[in-house]
Amino acid sequence: MANLCPPPFFESRLFADSKGFVDGRLCQTIQGDVKCCLPCPLTDWVYPDSFKTVGTVANWVATVSAICCMYLFLSWAFLPVEKTNRHYLSICLTIGVFFMNMGFVISLAAQPAQCYDKITPNGMQTSAVCGATGALLIFGGWCGVMWAFLRSLSLHLQICWQVTVGRTFMFFAQAAGWGVPIIGIILALVFSGVSFRFGNMCHINHENSLATLWIPLLIFAGITVITTFTTFGYCVKVYLASLADNSASTEGSGLPSYSNSIRTMTPRQAYRRVRRVIALQWRGIAIVLIIIADVIFFAVIFVFQDNVVQSVTRDPKVAEGWVLCLIGASGDKNKCLKDAGKFVVNEATVTAVLLLLGLNGIWLVFLLGRRAMIPAWINLFLNLIGRGDAQKREFVSVDARNEIKADTRSYEMLSRENSAVVTPVTAVKYPAMKPEQYEQQSSARYHAPTRSFSAPRSPGQRSWDVQQTFANPRTHNSTRSPPPPQPPLSPRRRYEVETQDGQRQGMNPLGMNRI
Repeated sequence: MANLCPPPFFESRLFADSKGFVDGRLCQTIQGDVKCCLPCPLTDWVYPDSFKTVGTVANWVATVSAICCMYLFLSWAFLPVEKTNRHYLSICLTIGVFFMNMGFVISLAAQPAQCYDKITPNGMQTSAVCGATGALLIFGGWCGVMWAFLRSLSLHLQICWQVTVGRTFMFFAQAAGWGVPIIGIILALVFSGVSFRFGNMCHINHENSLATLWIPLLIFAGITVITTFTTFGYCVKVYLASLADNSASTEGSGLPSYSNSIRTMTPRQAYRRVRRVIALQWRGIAIVLIIIADVIFFAVIFVFQDNVVQSVTRDPKVAEGWVLCLIGASGDKNKCLKDAGKFVVNEATVTAVLLLLGLNGIWLVFLLGRRAMIPAWINLFLNLIGRGDAQKREFVSVDARNEIKADTRSYEMLSRENSAVVTPVTAVKYPAMKPEQYEQQSSARYHAPTRSFSAPRSPGQRSWDVQQTFANPRTHNSTRSPPPPQPPLSPRRRYEVETQDGQRQGMNPLGMNRI
C-alpha cells in the first residue's frame, strides 16, 4: 500500500495491525478515511536534539539521588539512633522518593525502545520496561505526597493542638501512607495505563488520568500545603503573643509544672515550646515543601502538555502552521521548532521538571542526614578492623598470661586506657561441717566479749565507763534500774546478735571483702 501522506507523515492504514499503544498516535484526518500521523516519538519533532541530552542528565541525577537514599537507609540500619535521629516518617518518605528515582534508573539502564513501529508508541502491554518505569514513577509520587502529608499533619497536631503523636498515629500513618498509594497505582494502571509519551520514561495516558491520578494527587498536596501554612500561621501568632507577654511567671523555665498545665500555658511558654519543636523539625518541614512543590509543578505541567496534545488531535487548526512548515521543509524539524513552541511546553520548563524530580534524593541526604553519620561510619569501620573506640574501651582479661602462676585464683582486669590493676581479695574457704559439729566447735571456742550484752549478768557485774563508751557524763544516771534477766542464747543466736550490734556501731562485717 502506498503512503498517501506528504513527508514526514505516514498514513495510519499502513500500520493497522499494530500492537502498540494506538491511542498514543498523533494523527489528523486529511480527507475521507485518509489519516496522516506524525512519526514516533513526538518529542523528537517538537524539541531540538539537545532534549535527549537533557533526559540523560536527568536520569543520571536521579541515579545519584537513589544512591543518596541508599546511604540514608544503610545509616539508619547500622548506625546508633543518637547519631542518625531516625524516625519512621523520615524512613517512609525516603522509601517513596527512592521508588520515584528507580523509575529513572531503570530507564537509564535499559534504554528501552519508545516506539512499537514508525507511528505507534510502546505501552505497558508491549514493553515491560515501560510498565515498570511508569508504575514506579506513579507509586513514588503517591508515596512522596502521602508521607509529606502525614509528616505535616504530625507537626500540626503537636504544635497547634498539643497532641502527643504516639503508637495510634503510627498505625494510622502506616495504613494511610502505604494503602492510599497502592489503591492509587491500581486505579491508574487499570483505568488509564502508561505509555511512552514524554521522553524515555512512561507516563500515565490521557484517558481517565484526571480522575485516577491528578485530581486525587493534587487534593492531598493541597491539604498538605494548607496544613503546613496553618501551622506557620499559628507559630507567628504565638510569637507575636509572646512579645506582648511580660508576666513574671514566664521568666522561669517555660515548661508546664504538671502534665495538665499544657492547656493553660502562657503565651511566652507556648512560644518556647513551639520554638523547640520548630528547631527539631525544620528539616522535615523543608523537605515536605520541596516534594510537594515538585509534585504540584510536575502535575500542572504534564496536565497542560497532555491537554495541548489532545487539542491538536481534535482540532487540526491548532497546529496547522507547524504541519504546513514540516511539509514545506520536507521534514526538517529545526526549521519549524518556532511554530511547534506555540502548543508545547518550552524546553527550559521541561528540563526544570525532570531535574527537580531527580534531585529529591539529594535534598533528603542534606536535610535528613546528620554530620555525625560520617564519624560514626568511620568508627564502625575501625571497629571492624579492631581499631575503633569500642576496642579502646574494652576490658581485657590477662588470665592467659598468668597460667604459669601457682595460685590460679589470682587474676587481673586491665583497661587499655587505664593501666590500674584491680585485684580482688581472695575469699576464705571454710571446711564443710554438719550442724552438730558446728554447734560443738562454736560453743567450745566462743569467748564472750567484754562489752557483750547477749548473756544475762547480775547488776553488780555491769559497769558504766564513760570513757569506754564515749557517753556524755551529764546524761549518766547511776540510779537506772538494770534490765530484766534474759534466757541464755545459743551460739548461733549470739553470733547473729553480735553481728547486728556491730552494724549499729558503724562496723561492717563484710567490709573486708569490698574491692
